[in-house]
Amino acid sequence: MNQSLALVALVVRDYDEAIHFYTQKLSFALSEDTDMGGGKRWVVVTPRGRGGSGLLLARAVSESQSAVVGNQTGGRVFLFLHTDDFWRDYNLMKARGVKFNEEPRNEAYGTVVVFEDLYGNKWDFIERKIA
Repeated sequence: MNQSLALVALVVRDYDEAIHFYTQKLSFALSEDTDMGGGKRWVVVTPRGRGGSGLLLARAVSESQSAVVGNQTGGRVFLFLHTDDFWRDYNLMKARGVKFNEEPRNEAYGTVVVFEDLYGNKWDFIERKIA
C-alpha cells in the first residue's frame, strides 16, 4: 500500500488575506485557486520544496466554524514546517513580520521555534538534525 497525506484543511476568515500571509510571509506557493461558485473557492497553498502535503484554505461559513479560526487545536502547536536552512528562513520570516512566540532553541532533534500564523494558529518551525 502506498499512501500519503495530501492536504490539511485550515479554517480561515478570508481567502485572500490567508493567501497573502502564506505566500508573502512564509513564501508558500499558491498551488490552486478555483472558484467553486457561491463564494466558495478551492484554495491550496504549499511550502516550496520537494513535495509533501499542502494546506486547503477553507473559509469559515458558520458561527461554529468562525469560532475555531486560529484555534483549531485548542492552543497547541498545530502544524510543523521543516526547512533546510533555519536561520535563512527564520530571518526572512521575522523581517516580514511573522510573530514568534519565543527565541529559537536547539533541541535533540534540531533547531526549532514556535510562530503564529495570521489567525494565531501555532506552528513549529524546524530544521531537523541529520542523523
